[in-house]
Amino acid sequence: MLTIRPARPEELPALTAHPNDDERNSATAAYLSGLLDNGCTQPAWCLVAERDNELVGNVVLWTISGRSVPMDIVLLEPGDDQTAAALLAHAAELARSLGAQTQGHVLDTPSQAPQFQRDPQRREHLLTAHGFAVTRDGCRFLWTTGDPLPAQDDRLHWRSLAELGEEPFVDLLADTFTDTKDAIFLAEIAEHGLRGAAERNLADMLELQHEPDWFEIGYDQQDRPVAVSLPARTPSSAVIGLVAVAMAGRGHGYATGVVARGTKVLVAAGATEIRGDCDAGNIGMFKAFQRAGYHNFANRKMFSRPL
Repeated sequence: MLTIRPARPEELPALTAHPNDDERNSATAAYLSGLLDNGCTQPAWCLVAERDNELVGNVVLWTISGRSVPMDIVLLEPGDDQTAAALLAHAAELARSLGAQTQGHVLDTPSQAPQFQRDPQRREHLLTAHGFAVTRDGCRFLWTTGDPLPAQDDRLHWRSLAELGEEPFVDLLADTFTDTKDAIFLAEIAEHGLRGAAERNLADMLELQHEPDWFEIGYDQQDRPVAVSLPARTPSSAVIGLVAVAMAGRGHGYATGVVARGTKVLVAAGATEIRGDCDAGNIGMFKAFQRAGYHNFANRKMFSRPL
């Protein structure tokens, strides 16, 4: 008989262990331990599947630290098809009971620490069979201290959130969203309008760990606001966060300058590894990361389902 239940204290943070796979087991357990410590999940959100006194699968819900409503599935060990169906159904029911209206999940390829999402084709099939749809087909980028620091764009000068306040950031983001090709932004614009999408994105970034002087607007040599840089930290990594270039600044390579600026800010704050993401169809942003010395280390599909 298959039972889905919250993990017991002694089962955390390891949950479902894989035989003869110490690398996966230790990395995933350390990752979940960090999420618990940072308040991005909690023991009641860590569900395990048990059959004949053996753990055969698990699912863990996640949210931004400080929130009480789970946003995503962050860890999924699906087991067989029956186990996967039960885990995904319970994950939806639990999130819905806590006030969530949607549920997301990301699938990275190739498989890597800390989630080790092996057999991605099967995982994608399971997700789509249980109500998930792809909301972004994206690319992931990485810079580490072994890479050269990107050169700064001396055509831009910067003013921070601490100096400007939020309104100029919303104004500029709304302008940059006018012709965006990013699937996530397009969906938000369709639901909330240009300004509403800008306000929501800035609010989401403000919830991540940052200093007020990290968030900046870049001005060109005519003192026009042309770029937005929002670097931050998540519980697991420093991130470039959000890069945006105003309509008036397009075609000048400013996106590379924004990535370089965010990298400089984060390195000065002690970051030794920085990540960034963009839509696979956003060729300009893809090239901006490459020109700033970042490596496309993985591809990421983002999924979501209504609850």
